[in-house]
Amino acid sequence: MTCCLLDFGRVQELRQVREFLFPKHNSAGPEEEKTQAEEEEQQQSAPWLQDCVLSLSPCSDLLVIAREHKAAFLSAKWRTDVSGQEEMTLAVTWSGTLSAEEGECISSVICIPLASQKRSSTGRPDWTCIVVGFSSGYVRFYTESGVLLLAQLLHEDPVLRLKCRTYEIPRHPGVTEQHEELSILYPAALVTIDGFSLFQSLRACRNQVARAAAAGSDVIQPPPLAYKKWGLQDMDTITDHSSIGITTLSVFDQMKNASILGGFHASVKGSPPAMSQYITVGGGPYTGFYYAIEGSSQPLLSHVALAVASKLTSALFSAASGWLGWKSKNEEESVQKQKPKVEPATALPVRFGLPDSRRHGESICLSPCNTMAGVTDDFGRVTLLDVARGIAIRMWKGYRDAQLGWVQVSEARGERDLAISPSMPRRHAQFLVIYAPRRGILEVWGTQHGPRVGAFTVGKHCRLLYAGHRLMGVNSVTSQGWQIHTQQVCLFDPVNGALRAVTVPFHLALSDKKSERAKDMHLLRRLITLLRSREVDVLLDIKHPAVKKQALESLLSNKTAPVSCLTNVTRALLASLKEQDPEAVDESLLQFCSSQLKLLQLYTDVQLLHTPDTSPTEPEHPSFSGIEEDLARVGPVLQRFTEMNSRPCVSFAQDSSGPLPVRTFLSQLEWYWCITNVIFVCISGSFLFWGCLSGQSPLQRVCETLQESGISPQQLLSLLLSVWLNKEKDVLKCPDAVSHLHTLLSTLSSMKGAVDESWDGQCVSPWWQQVRTACVQSESSAAALLAALVAHRVAKNAITRLAESKFQEWECVSLELEQWAVCIKQLEDVLALQTLLCLPSPQGSTGGAVTRCSVKTLLESGRGGVADCVSKLIFRQGVSPDLLRDILQRRGENKPAQQPAQQGGEEKLEELLECVCQRIPNSLSPDVMFAHCSWENVVQWNKDPEFFVVLFLFNFLMKKMVFFFNLSFLSFPLSQSSQLINKVIEMLPEIHAQYSLALHLLEAVDSLHEEP
Repeated sequence: MTCCLLDFGRVQELRQVREFLFPKHNSAGPEEEKTQAEEEEQQQSAPWLQDCVLSLSPCSDLLVIAREHKAAFLSAKWRTDVSGQEEMTLAVTWSGTLSAEEGECISSVICIPLASQKRSSTGRPDWTCIVVGFSSGYVRFYTESGVLLLAQLLHEDPVLRLKCRTYEIPRHPGVTEQHEELSILYPAALVTIDGFSLFQSLRACRNQVARAAAAGSDVIQPPPLAYKKWGLQDMDTITDHSSIGITTLSVFDQMKNASILGGFHASVKGSPPAMSQYITVGGGPYTGFYYAIEGSSQPLLSHVALAVASKLTSALFSAASGWLGWKSKNEEESVQKQKPKVEPATALPVRFGLPDSRRHGESICLSPCNTMAGVTDDFGRVTLLDVARGIAIRMWKGYRDAQLGWVQVSEARGERDLAISPSMPRRHAQFLVIYAPRRGILEVWGTQHGPRVGAFTVGKHCRLLYAGHRLMGVNSVTSQGWQIHTQQVCLFDPVNGALRAVTVPFHLALSDKKSERAKDMHLLRRLITLLRSREVDVLLDIKHPAVKKQALESLLSNKTAPVSCLTNVTRALLASLKEQDPEAVDESLLQFCSSQLKLLQLYTDVQLLHTPDTSPTEPEHPSFSGIEEDLARVGPVLQRFTEMNSRPCVSFAQDSSGPLPVRTFLSQLEWYWCITNVIFVCISGSFLFWGCLSGQSPLQRVCETLQESGISPQQLLSLLLSVWLNKEKDVLKCPDAVSHLHTLLSTLSSMKGAVDESWDGQCVSPWWQQVRTACVQSESSAAALLAALVAHRVAKNAITRLAESKFQEWECVSLELEQWAVCIKQLEDVLALQTLLCLPSPQGSTGGAVTRCSVKTLLESGRGGVADCVSKLIFRQGVSPDLLRDILQRRGENKPAQQPAQQGGEEKLEELLECVCQRIPNSLSPDVMFAHCSWENVVQWNKDPEFFVVLFLFNFLMKKMVFFFNLSFLSFPLSQSSQLINKVIEMLPEIHAQYSLALHLLEAVDSLHEEP
């Protein structure tokens, strides 16, 4: 997928064409005859093609080779070669003399294919018109068979260059639709012919020729042509030009140009005028920019000098015949000697240019999208111009006598792009083709500042053929559904007569200095499109390590690729990397492939183990029996917590249990390079461990699989704890989950690298500290308490075995066990507090959501953290001050427990609050509780001043308090509150339900205001 030259045709009878155009080579006598090898050598060494004028049709079906007053037309034919393949050849269909005036020579030729007007047309041309410019100033139009259709003298200077602009579908909305146009350049004038009128005139002339030939007549009467003629000023010499089309300046550019041209008092129109832009190259200045305002010059209708065409003789009778063909022979000869009238040109000054007194421009080549142009000069430079800004943006040197062309490539639209936005325009890339005949090299450059994407060694006598236009007669209506097949740039080699097309893939526009990366990017896009067909062998063809890694990531993230396909491709890629030189292999890519292959294998093994465990139940581990005492101790608290969390809740479809896709499993794993191995960090380990915890997968086989996976024990422990703590409700519903957790923790602790071998009981183990950290940070209090109890039992058994092996006669006293005792006590208190906070709020009560707490958050909140949580609950539950005082006074008293079914909402609150006060007596002392409850009511009153009940309760609480409470920090003065309440009382009628409440509220505020 690189830039290449493809042979698409061959020119036959090239030797006969050369002999016809250069008759002096055929005048040698028999004694000077040479062999065939000598003639071929002379043909290769003689640059005869550089002295000819060539033009190739954009459809590549007609080639014109002309010199002086002779020309040969070669048309396309198809033949079968020796191998049986179809090959397009160009053979001579007409040759003869085109000049009609004495001493005139052919100076420029252009082939314009005309579109068919039939509805059944698919984009192929109906016929091709050959436009020939002469040194006498005449412009003549011919058919493919050499029949003259139209001849017109537009200016009395030699024709320098003929160029055509055809219709192009606007690439983006808002782009001005360009009209078709034929431009004829003279040394000091520029003539433009509207494409629509030219198209109609040529069709009419061709039809008249056909009717005249059928009727045996020799004379036809052509219609006049409408054209515009501009006199180009302020340039010393002009050699070439380009017609950009109609442009509209922005408001800023309009004001800038008006200020420069008209001065300070220049007037500016309301809307910028439409202008036709022309660029010329030559000398003084080197490049000139002309702008012709639309409507400033009316189209001219000049006299038409028509040559008589005869189908019988195919001869040219006259190049300056009159309008009527029914004249005598003498009158026709007199008219022939008299040249037709030439209309004067409209002066067009140059707007600006690129001044360079020493540089002389030779040719200009406009890009297909009319945004850039390439200019050659006599210094051997190629300059790239920005047409809109009028500046040179790039320059190449070392290309004397260079020939230019452009290649525009569209990005291939895949199925994904069509699914996203079928109407979105495709991206286009433009490449500048430079042929340097003196060096014999053809180069392709990316624009604007792109690198050289292709270079080919060709002959030194070739010609680069670039038409710069397409079919004439196409518009926005007729072009719908057409597939116009045109060649953009062709290289004609006179040695073998081969026509080669320059083909450039789109991905080279994305290239940098290393074109291999651009090729890899194209292969990556190809891989993405081939994933559905599971043809992923293209992955091994990518060379760049970064792109290869990106391709593997795209493959692994594909939702339709099966696990077996991903495993095989990753294994094949890893094998190919291992076969290469170790120094040339990217270490990160090798490690990435290895890690992904281990994960795929782990996914496959665990997926096979996700079946109900039908093996016989293993006997209970003897060390697990000691945890029953701990479970019995915390059983009542766990039961209350389970009752509070048994209410139905909202669940989502993605949260439901189901098979985990492999791309989700891989996307949840991140890897990074460590000193010895690859460590994996997982967001969720449900796929690995929940089957074991719920009893759906065999514990022993899963443990063996995890040990062989290569993942570190610390990360496996983190996965296990995350699953356990995130699935609290499911854990409480599963009675055997605790025993399965004990087995998994014991297995992980026995893995190599889990617990340090040098650890003893008198120091804290990092392994068990990781478990404690996860438990104290979790807001799932019940699951954290159960995990701590299990881990404590496993750690105690390990410490006991260690003590028995080292200190047989001493009692084991371990710092690790003391840490576990403190952690479990904290988790039990937090569980009791969380059970209290989970009480449902009465209907219609104000307050926030249920507070979630953990050991870490409570320790960080300070001494008042617990009281603050409980005070918010009391406000939310609407507990009266008397009830709160009674609960705080009778804590510590033994009271027979009631059954949960016999307890109401108030009794349940009293029981849970008493339990929390017994566990955390200092933080929930009466004075602290009254202070926090009072402050909570003040906060709520500040949020809603019209909430009278809150203020009444606040007043009552203040009278019951046993310590002084300072109100100087309130955000609102009590005096203003008293005035506001008085106004409310005046507005309320005495029979209103809140009238008495407002009176009590006024008394409460007055009493607070009177206190010192």
